[in-house]
Amino acid sequence: MNKLSFKHFKKSLIVITILVNIISADLLAQSKNPSPLHFPTPKNIDNMLFYIQRDPNINTAIYAINYQENGKIDKSNPIKAYWMRYAEKGEKKDFSYIQRKFAYGIESKTLDNEEFELQFVSYKKLPFTLKKLDSDQKYHVFVNLNQKKIQVEKIFVRIEGGSFWLPNVKYAEVTGIETSSNKIITERMLL
Repeated sequence: MNKLSFKHFKKSLIVITILVNIISADLLAQSKNPSPLHFPTPKNIDNMLFYIQRDPNINTAIYAINYQENGKIDKSNPIKAYWMRYAEKGEKKDFSYIQRKFAYGIESKTLDNEEFELQFVSYKKLPFTLKKLDSDQKYHVFVNLNQKKIQVEKIFVRIEGGSFWLPNVKYAEVTGIETSSNKIITERMLL
């Protein structure tokens, strides 16, 4: 190899190394969700408020308004929750007793005529609020997280190992509309 081609080779190697480092840093910065799964977005689901997706599969927990036959919300049980089993041809399936009582179920408490406090049975430290808005006459779920009030659209729970009864939950991300700016945001909560 002559001097000129060695110099060219050395410069090319430096440029390639810099590019690889820039691309790696950019990908690392963008990897808010390190899950290797590609989650579907639930569509055409009646009265859906928000949904939860989590590792280790693409099955999605749906949370919807529980209306009675007369069209009014069921105040004793305002949320209807169930699976969309995308990993099993998109079948709708109720939570099991264990899932409802220890993991994905929601407990509610009436605050007033059109407002309820909600808590996940598995994490009661973060209360949510279900309320009907005057602006659109529809129910929405809100949470205060990291000094921001968010109208919740979806939640992602990152699980890395653990067991059935004690999964190793790394964090949860809440995505929705920040009420003060009316912009879509995602806020992470370490667990």
